[in-house]
Amino acid sequence: MNEGVSSSASTQSSPYSLSNESKSPTAFRTISEVAEGLALPQHVLRFWESKFQQIKPLKRGGGRRYYRPEDVKIIHDIKDLLYNQGFTIRGVQKLLRENGAASLSRAAINTPQIPSTLQTTAQQTEPALSAKKYAPPSTDLSPDKRREIEGLLAELKSIRKVLQQGGF
Repeated sequence: MNEGVSSSASTQSSPYSLSNESKSPTAFRTISEVAEGLALPQHVLRFWESKFQQIKPLKRGGGRRYYRPEDVKIIHDIKDLLYNQGFTIRGVQKLLRENGAASLSRAAINTPQIPSTLQTTAQQTEPALSAKKYAPPSTDLSPDKRREIEGLLAELKSIRKVLQQGGF
C-alpha cells in the first residue's frame, strides 16, 4: 500500500467509486472489488471479458482474476455506454474496433442527445394522441362498417388472448 497517496487523490483520479479506497489507484483489483465498486454482478464482468478483448485481467492461481486500473476504466466506460447511453454490445464492439479503448470515454461524452425541439414536439404530440385514444366513437358510421370494425376488434382481442396464453 502506498501511504503517500491520500484518499482524495485516489477519488479525484477515478471517475468511479471502488469499495477499497485504501488501495492505491494503481493497485490491481479482484473481481469482487470491481463488481461491488461498479455495481455490476460478477457474471457480467466475466461475460464482458468474452465479448470485449480489451478487458484482460491477469489470472493467477485458482483462476482468480486481477483487474488492472486500465481494465476497470474500460469496464466503467462500457457500462456507461450500455446502461446509460443506449449502446448495444455490438455497437460498443464496433466503437472499440474502429477507434480503440480511448474512444470509449469520448463516446460517452459525445453521444448525441435528443434535440430540445424534438423533445418539445414529442411532449406536444403525446397529449393529442392520448386524447384521440379516448375519443368517443363516431356516430356517422354505416351499420355495415360498424359490424366490420367490431369483427376486426373481436379478432384482434382473440389474437391478443392467444399471445398472452403463449407467454408473449
